[in-house]
Amino acid sequence: MRLQNGRLVALVAAVAVAAIASGGALAYRKGPQTAEADVAPLSSSQSPSASTTPTAKPTPSTTTPEAKTSTPISTGPVKTKIDLKKLQPGRAPQITYLSGRTIRGGAGNDVKVPGSTDIQAVARLGSSALAVVTKGYGTEMLTIDTDGKVTGQTPDVTQIITTADGLGAAYVGSRLKATGEATGATTFYAEQDQGRAGVQKITMPNIWNATLLGYLNDKVYFDASTTQDGTSTLYEWSPDQSKVITIDAVPQAMAVSSVGTAGSLTTLSDQNSCSSLLTIPAGKRLWRTCDYQIVGFTPDGATAIAGPIYQDGYGNGIAAVLDAKKGTLLHEWSGVFRQWIPEDDQHLLLLADTGEETPASIIRCTISTGACELATPLAKGTLLIGD
Repeated sequence: MRLQNGRLVALVAAVAVAAIASGGALAYRKGPQTAEADVAPLSSSQSPSASTTPTAKPTPSTTTPEAKTSTPISTGPVKTKIDLKKLQPGRAPQITYLSGRTIRGGAGNDVKVPGSTDIQAVARLGSSALAVVTKGYGTEMLTIDTDGKVTGQTPDVTQIITTADGLGAAYVGSRLKATGEATGATTFYAEQDQGRAGVQKITMPNIWNATLLGYLNDKVYFDASTTQDGTSTLYEWSPDQSKVITIDAVPQAMAVSSVGTAGSLTTLSDQNSCSSLLTIPAGKRLWRTCDYQIVGFTPDGATAIAGPIYQDGYGNGIAAVLDAKKGTLLHEWSGVFRQWIPEDDQHLLLLADTGEETPASIIRCTISTGACELATPLAKGTLLIGD
């Protein structure tokens, strides 16, 4: 979602599950059916050559992709409390996910991640699988072919996002000292399926807390700060031109849509925190909410995915979807959610449980009705939604 699912707020930490705008090339599919009243929770693109640090600051494009979105319609109850034990089983996730050490869903065969170290994030690049795993004090990304063979290892990678068609991937790594401390040197990568045009990369000094937000319209978007404790802003990287642009008008970006908008923490304090939908690159505010934090978008950009304005701790107590044109609430689910990723334009996948060390499931919820179903069985063990 891609997320990757977003950051633990008040900018506490970056969650490597972004995947925010991935999985969007999926056609409409029939979603979970509304249950009886006594059954909870329903009772109520891309490539050339490698480069180095840019010496000039390009001007961001003023052309915003044409928004071809329709206004979502909510037909069910506005708020639902999730009871995992009462949900009916449905089809498996149609996007990449991790169950145990096996990468499933999306294109390609099921692939087991070799080794025994912790798996932080997974994604698909064409038929290949990508996995971020723990290595010493840091991490590395494994590229795994359809036979389960590791064909590549990229050091220090912490996060992966993919294009909507799954044929492109971007990932980020921050160089670490031997002690595991960050150095501020951050490398961004862009890669195409089957190695077309190779891997583009750019290393930037003094870039801290980088979080990938989307690989959209041939551009990679990320949020980062120039000092370790500084305020972050949105950046745009065009891999085919080796350009990195700072978009100062969009501070503390949390999500980017395919139609040229971004969710931004425009107010952040103990007393009053608010999230705004801003245009890219002008930063014009379209609407603001102080009830939710924008953490993602459906692939068509018509629906904003939101979480609680304050996010901290093990999981978040609510997940919501808002009309991206007006900011109005379409549906809110309450429970314990560790990830929230769009499966397509009509469905949201939530990684849900009832607390630490409890059985978990990826559940599928229909945006228009709020109805939910189990996309994976309720069970203990490693479970992640990928990109």
